[in-house]
Amino acid sequence: MKPVDIQQIGEELAIRWEDGTEQFVRLEQLRRHCPCAGCKGEVDIMGNVYKNPKRPLAPNAFQLRGLARIGTYAVQPTWADGHASGIFSFDYLKNIGRGEAC
Repeated sequence: MKPVDIQQIGEELAIRWEDGTEQFVRLEQLRRHCPCAGCKGEVDIMGNVYKNPKRPLAPNAFQLRGLARIGTYAVQPTWADGHASGIFSFDYLKNIGRGEAC
């Protein structure tokens, strides 16, 4: 399912999906579920997970500066702290809005 409209409203991302449903995802929740290798980690052939060390996020880490569409399957946010490597597929984004992201 694809979004037909995505807008930032205050500290939330408002998403209207092609089936007419709407979701509101807190920006902090979106950032904390970043799927990039540095945040979520990468798994090697032996099953070991490698990721950046945990660090506290500054308040500007939750300020959205931009949101780019990636093809017809994802969006890529740019955060005020410079982080911009997370690519959120539409399915993953919908799951975050439902509270189902792993």
